[in-house]
Amino acid sequence: MYPHILHRIDEPILDVQKLTVRYNGRAALDDVTFHLHAGERVAVVGPNGAGKSTLFKVVAGVLAPTSGSVTVSGTRPAAHVCIGYVPQRSHVDWNFPVSVADVAMMGRSAVMGAFRWPTRRDWDFVRGALETVELADLAKRQISELSGGQQQRMFIARALAQQAELMLMDEPLTGLDLPAQEGILNLLDKLQKQNVTVMVATHDLDQAEKHFDRVMLLNRKVIGFGASKEVLTPERLMQAYGNRMRLVDADGKLMTFDEDCCGDE
Repeated sequence: MYPHILHRIDEPILDVQKLTVRYNGRAALDDVTFHLHAGERVAVVGPNGAGKSTLFKVVAGVLAPTSGSVTVSGTRPAAHVCIGYVPQRSHVDWNFPVSVADVAMMGRSAVMGAFRWPTRRDWDFVRGALETVELADLAKRQISELSGGQQQRMFIARALAQQAELMLMDEPLTGLDLPAQEGILNLLDKLQKQNVTVMVATHDLDQAEKHFDRVMLLNRKVIGFGASKEVLTPERLMQAYGNRMRLVDADGKLMTFDEDCCGDE
């Protein structure tokens, strides 16, 4: 925790109440209410354009809600430096001339404040974060030279260097091969042992069921939130996806295919 921000231990790590976000008069999120406990691991699933990315941006404090409230340990998100955001890889300029260590150090900038040079302690946090994600030997490598899995590990290291207590991961497994996905899921196990709360947006219902404490089914509204067996029912999935949904059972693994490939997120 950070001394200049009061974390109320009697408040949820994340509390969202009646959250509504509108773009050009159209609701991206409508009356969303839920809360998370410290150390929980939650999967957020839903069709393209369901509001998953919008939800993460509001929680991260970079997008203001139209109405409703979001608090992190009792305080508005923008007041916190303990919220780590792992973006979709497709939203990153991988040709930008920075190294893996440079990106991890970006996580310290919120803690250090503006116009301050990194200290030895800051670099210790960066080295520790890179060791946790097993990228210490690639610290000087340019980010475009990393594999997809290594790129995601790098952003997790940035959040760890920031000492994130709430981590938001926007489709971190998309486009990764199975070994890389397993590596990221193993990292989530490490984070949970450190009592880091994690929200992950994903389209993989099988992973949501097997690897997360609770599942949120979202389509602008919360269709269901709780244990996967209670949330991922055919009725609720049809309510969330409608005629756009195709369910495929591949060797016992339930996958959804959203036929609207051009969602607005």
